[in-house]
Amino acid sequence: MTIRKAVIPAAGLGTRFLPATKSTPKEMLPVVDKPAIQYVVEEAVAAGLDDVLMITGRSKRTLADHFDSVPELESALEAKGDTTRLAEVRRSTELANVHFVRQGQPKGLGHAVLCAKQHVGDEPFAVLLGDDLIDERDELLTVMLALQEKTGGSVIALLEVEPDQVHLYGCAAVEPYPDAGDPDQVRVTGLVEKPDAADAPSNLAVIGRYVLNPAVFGVLETTGPGRGGEIQLTDALATLASMSPQDGGGVYGVVFRGRRYDTGDRLDYLKAVVRIAADRPDLGPDLRAWLTEYVATLT
Repeated sequence: MTIRKAVIPAAGLGTRFLPATKSTPKEMLPVVDKPAIQYVVEEAVAAGLDDVLMITGRSKRTLADHFDSVPELESALEAKGDTTRLAEVRRSTELANVHFVRQGQPKGLGHAVLCAKQHVGDEPFAVLLGDDLIDERDELLTVMLALQEKTGGSVIALLEVEPDQVHLYGCAAVEPYPDAGDPDQVRVTGLVEKPDAADAPSNLAVIGRYVLNPAVFGVLETTGPGRGGEIQLTDALATLASMSPQDGGGVYGVVFRGRRYDTGDRLDYLKAVVRIAADRPDLGPDLRAWLTEYVATLT
């Protein structure tokens, strides 16, 4: 079955970016000249996922507005002959079929994914978190989709992190998966949400890309609150890892070694903006020259 649906949880309050996110969703914070959420949708579409469901909450109307048409703005740009900006404005509208559903209460990532059950139905689907931006030049989601189609299970993205960073992530216990023919594609045997370094089964952290078997919905419906009192997707994945393939179980991992930008932390957000802008042909040369001069003034 060709996977066409992507789910993007976007109901978080963005408290780390207050007061900027008091009335603006954190997903709409600009990364150079596009909101972070648009990069995520573009990644999904590039991988062939043209049906996108966003799980939102209160004060998130601007997400829907961004992916809607704005006739007045488009007419003004057209009248001015500003075809470049007109194309950019229309691009966000024409990217994909974008749908929205509200997560009534902030019960965690697992609950947010469960909110997608009716829309997704009985087919595999991808989950992309808006805090993680994957550089468009690096392949990840397409590899995960192919592995899911091959195995029929669920696939998570993994990243090697320093031991003192493990407590910030879900952490995976893995074993080789020889059938993949790629040492960076592994079988996941267990998962722990934000363990202490001494208790972590590895230094492989789960990052915000998943391709899930629809059996995850049944598991989430019986998964109680975990760490932080929330329904954790990591806990449901740990259950899936112990289930038989006939029941939709089995979890696999793809170790990502490309460029990832974390926009969920203020400092990392600033780094992401600089790194992305520095690589752009229209901004990069002048920005890199200025950065070189500026860094030389720091003591």
